[in-house]
Amino acid sequence: MPSLRLGSIAPDFEAQTTAGNIKFHDWIGDSWAILFSHPADFTPVCTTELGEVARRAPEFAARGVKLIGLSANGLESHEKWIKDIESYGAAEVGPTNVQFPIIADADRKVSALYDMLDAVDATNVDAKGIPFTVRTVFVIDPKKVIRLTISYPAQTGRNFDEVLRVIDSLQLGDKHKVVTPVNWKKGDDVIVHASLNDNQAKELFPEHKAPLSYLRITKSPF
Repeated sequence: MPSLRLGSIAPDFEAQTTAGNIKFHDWIGDSWAILFSHPADFTPVCTTELGEVARRAPEFAARGVKLIGLSANGLESHEKWIKDIESYGAAEVGPTNVQFPIIADADRKVSALYDMLDAVDATNVDAKGIPFTVRTVFVIDPKKVIRLTISYPAQTGRNFDEVLRVIDSLQLGDKHKVVTPVNWKKGDDVIVHASLNDNQAKELFPEHKAPLSYLRITKSPF
């Protein structure tokens, strides 16, 4: 199977989740979606990550983004683990309620489909020696196109501020003819898209500045 790249159609699949059986493309519908994988249930880094996503779910929902996790265990294990995630999060951080589905992928079918299995860390395996997943993030748009992939090693927790930042950039660029510069954050200045000629740039962004002929900066259209 060819590698999944930015611009690839996210593979469709059917799976059991903590919210019932789903067909992935139908579940996404007309929304954006984030699919993010976890090596295994009852693991410490994963517990902190899922709690963080649960607490920040309203921020994703405000951007029209659905969330779905994946871990290489069955549903019964997932249900028990969610109780740990919620109790730890509530005690250490704040109210934590895991509402988004978590895919049961004990057989690694979805993990293999999305090429998320660990090929580096020899200790990141189950009792049978089958690899667990790494910490992969897929951002998928309403057309089911993969717009972002990030893979972290099992030992490193993800930064969901960065995931939100990229979503803001993608959605802004889709709506307006702009791209975002280094370290950009929502509300910062943006760059006029290279596909616009100078006359088009002046028409759409009359107050833009051009410190270089190919670098045209304007206020954010937000």
